[in-house]
Amino acid sequence: MRLLYTLSLYLLLPFVLLRLLLRGLRAPGYLRRWPERFGRFPHTPPPGALWIHAVSVGETIAAIPLVRALQQRYPQRPIIFTTTTPTGSERVTREFGASVLHGYLPYDLPGAVAQFLASTRPALAVILETELWPNMYAACSARHIPLIVANARLSARSAAGYRRVTRLARATLEQVTLIAAQGEADAERFLALGAPPDRVRVTGNLKFDLAVTPDMAERGKTLRETWGKHRPVWIAASTHEGEEELVIEAHARARGQTPDLLLLLVPRHPERFDRVAELCRSHGMSLVRRSGQRPCAPDTAIYLGDSMGELMLLYAAADIAFVGGSLVPSGGHNPLEPAALACPVLHGPHVFNFAEISRLLREAGGSREVNNAGELAGAVVNLLHHPEDARGMGERARAVVLQNRGALERLLEIIGETLNTGLRTE
Repeated sequence: MRLLYTLSLYLLLPFVLLRLLLRGLRAPGYLRRWPERFGRFPHTPPPGALWIHAVSVGETIAAIPLVRALQQRYPQRPIIFTTTTPTGSERVTREFGASVLHGYLPYDLPGAVAQFLASTRPALAVILETELWPNMYAACSARHIPLIVANARLSARSAAGYRRVTRLARATLEQVTLIAAQGEADAERFLALGAPPDRVRVTGNLKFDLAVTPDMAERGKTLRETWGKHRPVWIAASTHEGEEELVIEAHARARGQTPDLLLLLVPRHPERFDRVAELCRSHGMSLVRRSGQRPCAPDTAIYLGDSMGELMLLYAAADIAFVGGSLVPSGGHNPLEPAALACPVLHGPHVFNFAEISRLLREAGGSREVNNAGELAGAVVNLLHHPEDARGMGERARAVVLQNRGALERLLEIIGETLNTGLRTE
């Protein structure tokens, strides 16, 4: 099965490169550093490095507290931090600079994988969240490199996809040293796919352990005052294609009842910033861009968050947060970021990427689901007109975050056990 998988990868490679080229036309970062995608890691670490992989910016944010803890506990061990996307790469560079050895993970081709592992020689691999690469996992096992799938998440949709290649999925999972699953449902799906029962543990979700700097609330307040000290503000964050239209419609409706309302609009993908700016203008909305460093006028309708690495700051400056990717079927994004700041959370019905987190927040009364522009506008206006309800909702959201912390410490214990015992896959 792995041979067929590898042959399929080689046959698909021209199309993969074409897609990379096309994405590069919109996001130039995809046109750079191609040798890394074929195994040429840009650094040569000494033996004994700890290798952490996070696909994109969301997983990278979840990995930040882990990497910082590993740097403190194992200062003698270099940290290799790989990502797949330019946005993830930019976040790693911004957070860690030269204190980690950063590069792209190679494609799952045997030659590329072999070259990557030969040059990096990690003592341990930690892969977030659920990235199953048959050739990479087999190569780690053959080289006796322990491999932990951390913060492991497997949705019902993903599990159904893997069931189409059950033999390959089972063989891949058998190469893993340990699967640290987010929840019981995730663990059960991994077991159903063939993961060895003694290699699956439920450790919780690392995203609950996200780091919020002590001064974030004050920084958010300071930024907010530049827009008008008493203006109501809401944020629509990590929005996708087709979703901004709904958000702009909701904002127009809400401004009908709250004329000075300001929307912080933060598209998910940087390559879409310009198009979203034009979309706002085409709807007659006055706009200020974060990157322009211009002040908001009293009649500014939308503040476009077109900078990188400032989403938490913008959440801290808002009264209400709508978390995007959820009014369109993209699966949603992390609602814990605004929740950790005691900001009431709104989201659409498509939250399968964060199903358990969304359920916990809803059941605690820290979030609400909206299904269209009208419901989104109604929820925003209702919370603005009832500030005590909004504050209570935000506090309940933050309580969910605080009550579910601990996954980081449990994962660090597993990493310590693995390094101390020299546990290897057979």
